[in-house]
Amino acid sequence: MKKWILAAAVVSALGVTSAQAKEWNTVRFGIEGAYPPFSWTEPSGELKGFDVDMANALCQEMQAKCKIVAQDWDGIIPSLLARKYDAIIAAMSITDERKKKVDFTGKYALIPNKFVAKKGTDIVFTKEGLKGVKVGVQRATTHDKYLTDNYGDAVEIVRYGSFDDAYLDLKAGRIATILGDASALEDGLLKKAGGDDFEFIGPSLTDPQWFGEGFGIAVRKQDKDLTKKLDEAIKSLREKGIYQEIASKYFAYDVYGQ
Repeated sequence: MKKWILAAAVVSALGVTSAQAKEWNTVRFGIEGAYPPFSWTEPSGELKGFDVDMANALCQEMQAKCKIVAQDWDGIIPSLLARKYDAIIAAMSITDERKKKVDFTGKYALIPNKFVAKKGTDIVFTKEGLKGVKVGVQRATTHDKYLTDNYGDAVEIVRYGSFDDAYLDLKAGRIATILGDASALEDGLLKKAGGDDFEFIGPSLTDPQWFGEGFGIAVRKQDKDLTKKLDEAIKSLREKGIYQEIASKYFAYDVYGQ
């Protein structure tokens, strides 16, 4: 009896009940809120974007109450593991390295990765061509790892907490180019005021060794029942055409891919 009470106390302290683990009547999603068109924060503090709409649609499909928690990218996986929320939907690539810490649903989007620079910028994308070139990336991302693994001893990688800061440095000429998801760079820079001065350059990068299998929803490894529910909900939203309706608000192409 004492052992049962102690176990119950531990579960309660972690903020999870056995009923919640099975039913998931409420699902809390961690979202970055600084990565348009996937997510951004309005001046009012309201979170908007594709990931926000998807989170709400998934909860509706699962007949669960949805709570959305804003979280800086640097701490997004640690905060999941610390139970600040139950799942991450934040344009996170499914990679083997991340799979060591969390489980993923199947993909819910697949975006190519590109470099963007001021028009007329001439960069040769080889180790010799990138020697000493300042390239901006968001810290602790697949883009950061790609540059480090392929050009780390030549390129000067400048890491940022969010792309907003990287855009400011690019416009000011403090860095030569930025590597990121094509859709985020397009929406966050090219489509904004002054974006006509910039363009995509270089190769389109999709190598799964660095960029994974697409964007998935990350879940704690012990919450496999939630991963299954989310997987089923993603498939259901696509079958019903709801996914396509949401995606069409943000993308002019098939964001799901093949």
